[in-house]
Amino acid sequence: MIIPKTREEIELMRESALIVSKTLGMLATEIKPGVTTLQLDKLAEEYIRDHGALPGFKGLYGCPSTLLTSVNEQVVHGLPTNRPIEDGDIVSVDCGALKNDFYGDHAYTFEIGNVNPETKKLLQITKESLYVGIREFKIGNRVEDVGSAIQKFTEAHGYGVVRELVGHGLGRKMHEDPQMPNYGKRGRGKLLVEGMGVAIETRINMGTKNVRTLKDGWTISTRDGKPSAHFEHDVALVDGKPELLSTFKYIYKALGINSAEEDEFRQVPLVV
Repeated sequence: MIIPKTREEIELMRESALIVSKTLGMLATEIKPGVTTLQLDKLAEEYIRDHGALPGFKGLYGCPSTLLTSVNEQVVHGLPTNRPIEDGDIVSVDCGALKNDFYGDHAYTFEIGNVNPETKKLLQITKESLYVGIREFKIGNRVEDVGSAIQKFTEAHGYGVVRELVGHGLGRKMHEDPQMPNYGKRGRGKLLVEGMGVAIETRINMGTKNVRTLKDGWTISTRDGKPSAHFEHDVALVDGKPELLSTFKYIYKALGINSAEEDEFRQVPLVV
């Protein structure tokens, strides 16, 4: 059952989402060759707690960490390790926070040093596909209208769209109805309703769509060993249109990137 949120509840969700956004922005200056994902995990937990929130992932379903860090061919749910990050890696950092009884949850895939052009394109198209999907998150549409748009856009570039992992409703629970797949057929799925909040997340593989779970029971990797990218935003349906609750602007500020990609999804410009 979809649980619509009041305007007041949406603002509480925005607070939680922005704590995650700021955490990712802080990590953007720390993630570099030689640093381990366990070090990043410790920094993230300290930052979230210092800003009056709780790590949203830690303890959830037995998760042992604040971050889920997926490197190169790892698709999602990668547990932090002592393996140093290397030049040329890509690292998906997925983070959650709980504040005022509401969750924030989103992700960004970072380029580390000299990433090859083919992988850079994968990241670019995967991030663009996120906004392609968000544009379909509006009154009058259904869940699979979002997934169908993402699938069509990414498969046109020859990429694999992961089936086993989907986005989800978001609110007082980390995972609420509805599931938000990155594939589907237009006109199918639950009707989108005013006030609903979701995490839309594109997980796109350079090669096959098929994945496998590693021995740690958490980390999911591409079956062919080719890279995978992951980008995620928290979105609410406000006045019939998608409104971003999360932002990549803290990341972009840290990295010196100018971008207006989010502007169409904000009623009021975000001041960073």
